[in-house]
Amino acid sequence: MNLKLQKILGLLIIISLFLLTIYTLSDTKSVYAQQPTGSVPTVTGTPTGPMAKVITYKSEPGGINIRSGPSTFYDVIGKMFLELELPVIGKSPGGDWYLIKYPVLPNGQGWVYFNYVNVTPGEIPIAEVPPTPMPKATLQIDPTLAAQFVSTPLATKLPTFTPSAPLAIPTFEVFDSQSFAGIPIGLIILVLIGLGLMMALFSYFSAR
Repeated sequence: MNLKLQKILGLLIIISLFLLTIYTLSDTKSVYAQQPTGSVPTVTGTPTGPMAKVITYKSEPGGINIRSGPSTFYDVIGKMFLELELPVIGKSPGGDWYLIKYPVLPNGQGWVYFNYVNVTPGEIPIAEVPPTPMPKATLQIDPTLAAQFVSTPLATKLPTFTPSAPLAIPTFEVFDSQSFAGIPIGLIILVLIGLGLMMALFSYFSAR
Protein backbone atom coordinates (compact mmCIF):
# COMPACT_ATOMS: atom_id res chain seq x y z
CA MET A 1 0.00 0.00 0.00
CA ASN A 2 2.85 2.31 0.83
CA LEU A 3 4.47 1.49 -2.44
CA LYS A 4 1.32 2.36 -4.30
CA LEU A 5 1.07 5.67 -2.43
CA GLN A 6 4.65 6.47 -3.25
CA LYS A 7 4.00 5.84 -6.93
CA ILE A 8 1.01 8.16 -6.82
CA LEU A 9 2.99 10.91 -5.07
CA GLY A 10 5.87 10.48 -7.50
CA LEU A 11 3.46 10.74 -10.45
CA LEU A 12 1.92 13.92 -8.98
CA ILE A 13 5.37 15.44 -8.45
CA ILE A 14 6.34 14.67 -12.07
CA ILE A 15 3.08 16.16 -13.37
CA SER A 16 3.59 19.26 -11.20
CA LEU A 17 7.15 19.72 -12.48
CA PHE A 18 5.94 19.26 -16.06
CA LEU A 19 3.21 21.88 -15.63
CA LEU A 20 5.62 24.27 -13.91
CA THR A 21 8.10 23.87 -16.76
CA ILE A 22 5.43 24.57 -19.38
CA TYR A 23 4.23 27.66 -17.49
CA THR A 24 7.76 28.96 -17.09
CA LEU A 25 8.55 28.46 -20.77
CA SER A 26 5.32 30.11 -21.92
CA ASP A 27 5.92 33.12 -19.64
CA THR A 28 9.50 33.46 -20.90
CA LYS A 29 8.31 33.43 -24.53
CA SER A 30 5.79 36.17 -23.84
CA VAL A 31 8.53 38.31 -22.27
CA TYR A 32 10.84 37.79 -25.24
CA ALA A 33 8.00 38.52 -27.66
CA GLN A 34 7.38 41.92 -26.07
CA GLN A 35 10.99 42.86 -25.46
CA PRO A 36 11.86 43.93 -29.06
CA THR A 37 9.02 46.46 -29.01
CA GLY A 38 11.07 48.57 -26.59
CA SER A 39 13.77 49.18 -29.22
CA VAL A 40 11.31 50.05 -32.02
CA PRO A 41 10.86 53.86 -32.42
CA THR A 42 7.48 54.93 -31.19
CA VAL A 43 5.40 56.73 -33.83
CA THR A 44 3.98 59.89 -32.33
CA GLY A 45 1.30 62.24 -33.63
CA THR A 46 3.68 65.24 -33.83
CA PRO A 47 4.18 66.15 -37.54
CA THR A 48 7.53 67.24 -38.94
CA GLY A 49 8.30 70.16 -41.24
CA PRO A 50 7.16 73.80 -41.22
CA MET A 51 4.34 74.57 -38.83
CA ALA A 52 1.91 77.50 -38.95
CA LYS A 53 0.47 79.27 -35.94
CA VAL A 54 -1.87 82.25 -35.84
CA ILE A 55 -0.23 85.56 -34.92
CA THR A 56 -1.77 86.64 -31.62
CA TYR A 57 -2.38 90.31 -32.33
CA LYS A 58 -3.87 89.57 -35.77
CA SER A 59 -6.32 86.94 -34.65
CA GLU A 60 -9.99 87.80 -34.53
CA PRO A 61 -12.31 86.38 -31.84
CA GLY A 62 -13.66 83.88 -34.34
CA GLY A 63 -10.19 82.94 -35.66
CA ILE A 64 -8.74 83.59 -39.10
CA ASN A 65 -10.37 82.34 -42.27
CA ILE A 66 -9.28 79.16 -43.99
CA ARG A 67 -10.25 79.24 -47.65
CA SER A 68 -10.54 76.67 -50.40
CA GLY A 69 -7.97 78.54 -52.51
CA PRO A 70 -5.26 81.21 -52.29
CA SER A 71 -7.50 84.24 -52.75
CA THR A 72 -10.46 85.99 -51.18
CA PHE A 73 -12.48 84.88 -54.22
CA TYR A 74 -12.54 81.35 -52.76
CA ASP A 75 -15.05 80.19 -50.15
CA VAL A 76 -14.30 80.14 -46.42
CA ILE A 77 -14.20 76.47 -45.40
CA GLY A 78 -13.01 76.76 -41.79
CA LYS A 79 -11.32 78.74 -39.04
CA MET A 80 -7.85 78.58 -37.52
CA PHE A 81 -7.61 79.56 -33.86
CA LEU A 82 -4.73 80.68 -31.65
CA GLU A 83 -4.19 77.33 -29.95
CA LEU A 84 -3.79 75.47 -33.23
CA GLU A 85 -0.42 74.67 -34.77
CA LEU A 86 -0.89 73.07 -38.18
CA PRO A 87 1.60 71.66 -40.68
CA VAL A 88 2.29 73.69 -43.83
CA ILE A 89 2.33 71.45 -46.91
CA GLY A 90 2.56 74.05 -49.66
CA LYS A 91 2.38 77.67 -50.71
CA SER A 92 0.95 79.69 -53.59
CA PRO A 93 3.20 80.65 -56.55
CA GLY A 94 3.47 84.18 -55.16
CA GLY A 95 4.18 82.93 -51.64
CA ASP A 96 1.41 84.99 -50.04
CA TRP A 97 -0.83 82.04 -49.13
CA TYR A 98 0.01 78.83 -47.26
CA LEU A 99 -1.64 75.45 -47.75
CA ILE A 100 -2.15 73.86 -44.33
CA LYS A 101 -3.16 70.35 -43.36
CA TYR A 102 -6.19 70.19 -41.09
CA PRO A 103 -8.21 66.93 -40.88
CA VAL A 104 -11.51 68.63 -40.02
CA LEU A 105 -11.56 70.54 -43.34
CA PRO A 106 -13.00 69.25 -46.61
CA ASN A 107 -10.20 67.26 -48.31
CA GLY A 108 -8.21 67.74 -45.08
CA GLN A 109 -6.50 70.97 -46.19
CA GLY A 110 -7.07 74.68 -46.79
CA TRP A 111 -5.36 78.02 -47.46
CA VAL A 112 -4.48 80.81 -44.99
CA TYR A 113 -3.05 84.26 -45.69
CA PHE A 114 0.67 84.49 -44.90
CA ASN A 115 0.34 87.81 -43.03
CA TYR A 116 -1.83 86.19 -40.33
CA VAL A 117 0.43 83.28 -39.35
CA ASN A 118 3.96 82.59 -38.18
CA VAL A 119 5.66 79.68 -39.95
CA THR A 120 8.63 77.78 -38.58
CA PRO A 121 11.68 77.42 -40.86
CA GLY A 122 11.65 74.71 -43.47
CA GLU A 123 11.28 74.09 -47.17
CA ILE A 124 7.75 74.68 -48.47
CA PRO A 125 6.95 73.45 -52.00
CA ILE A 126 4.73 75.29 -54.48
CA ALA A 127 1.24 73.79 -54.29
CA GLU A 128 -1.22 73.36 -57.12
CA VAL A 129 -3.80 76.14 -57.09
CA PRO A 130 -7.45 75.05 -57.50
CA PRO A 131 -9.51 76.62 -60.30
CA THR A 132 -10.96 80.04 -59.57
CA PRO A 133 -14.61 79.63 -58.57
CA MET A 134 -17.35 81.18 -60.66
CA PRO A 135 -19.22 84.08 -59.04
CA LYS A 136 -22.34 82.87 -57.28
CA ALA A 137 -24.49 85.83 -58.24
CA THR A 138 -24.49 88.19 -61.18
CA LEU A 139 -24.39 91.83 -60.24
CA GLN A 140 -27.70 93.45 -61.09
CA ILE A 141 -28.45 97.16 -61.16
CA ASP A 142 -31.77 98.40 -59.89
CA PRO A 143 -33.23 100.39 -62.82
CA THR A 144 -35.17 102.63 -60.44
CA LEU A 145 -32.03 103.50 -58.54
CA ALA A 146 -30.01 103.93 -61.70
CA ALA A 147 -32.62 106.28 -63.14
CA GLN A 148 -31.92 108.72 -60.29
CA PHE A 149 -28.37 109.17 -61.52
CA VAL A 150 -29.20 109.44 -65.21
CA SER A 151 -29.73 112.98 -66.40
CA THR A 152 -31.39 113.76 -69.71
CA PRO A 153 -29.36 116.38 -71.56
CA LEU A 154 -31.29 119.44 -72.66
CA ALA A 155 -31.75 119.85 -76.37
CA THR A 156 -29.48 122.52 -77.76
CA LYS A 157 -31.29 125.01 -79.95
CA LEU A 158 -29.66 125.15 -83.33
CA PRO A 159 -28.85 128.62 -84.67
CA THR A 160 -31.38 129.89 -87.20
CA PHE A 161 -30.20 131.24 -90.52
CA THR A 162 -31.19 134.84 -91.17
CA PRO A 163 -30.65 135.92 -94.76
CA SER A 164 -28.72 139.13 -95.17
CA ALA A 165 -30.32 142.29 -96.59
CA PRO A 166 -30.19 142.55 -100.35
CA LEU A 167 -27.18 144.41 -101.65
CA ALA A 168 -28.11 147.92 -102.73
CA ILE A 169 -26.41 148.74 -106.00
CA PRO A 170 -26.23 152.51 -106.57
CA THR A 171 -27.41 153.78 -109.96
CA PHE A 172 -25.78 156.69 -111.71
CA GLU A 173 -27.28 158.90 -114.38
CA VAL A 174 -25.45 158.65 -117.63
CA PHE A 175 -24.07 162.06 -118.56
CA ASP A 176 -24.14 162.54 -122.29
CA SER A 177 -21.15 164.69 -123.09
CA GLN A 178 -22.41 165.15 -126.66
CA SER A 179 -25.46 167.25 -125.66
CA PHE A 180 -26.35 169.99 -123.19
CA ALA A 181 -29.97 170.31 -122.13
CA GLY A 182 -30.86 168.18 -125.08
CA ILE A 183 -28.97 170.45 -127.54
CA PRO A 184 -26.00 168.91 -129.28
CA ILE A 185 -22.71 170.39 -128.16
CA GLY A 186 -21.54 170.72 -131.72
CA LEU A 187 -24.47 172.94 -132.55
CA ILE A 188 -23.78 175.18 -129.55
CA ILE A 189 -20.15 175.53 -130.58
CA LEU A 190 -21.12 176.48 -134.09
CA VAL A 191 -23.56 179.09 -132.80
CA LEU A 192 -20.91 180.58 -130.52
CA ILE A 193 -18.36 180.67 -133.34
CA GLY A 194 -20.90 182.36 -135.57
CA LEU A 195 -21.69 184.95 -132.91
CA GLY A 196 -18.01 185.57 -132.39
CA LEU A 197 -17.43 186.14 -136.10
CA MET A 198 -20.37 188.49 -136.29
CA MET A 199 -19.12 190.53 -133.32
CA ALA A 200 -15.62 190.65 -134.84
CA LEU A 201 -16.98 191.90 -138.20
CA PHE A 202 -19.20 194.43 -136.46
CA SER A 203 -16.24 195.79 -134.50
CA TYR A 204 -14.10 196.00 -137.62
CA PHE A 205 -16.58 197.92 -139.68
CA SER A 206 -17.51 200.20 -136.77
CA ALA A 207 -13.86 201.26 -136.44
CA ARG A 208 -13.62 202.39 -140.08
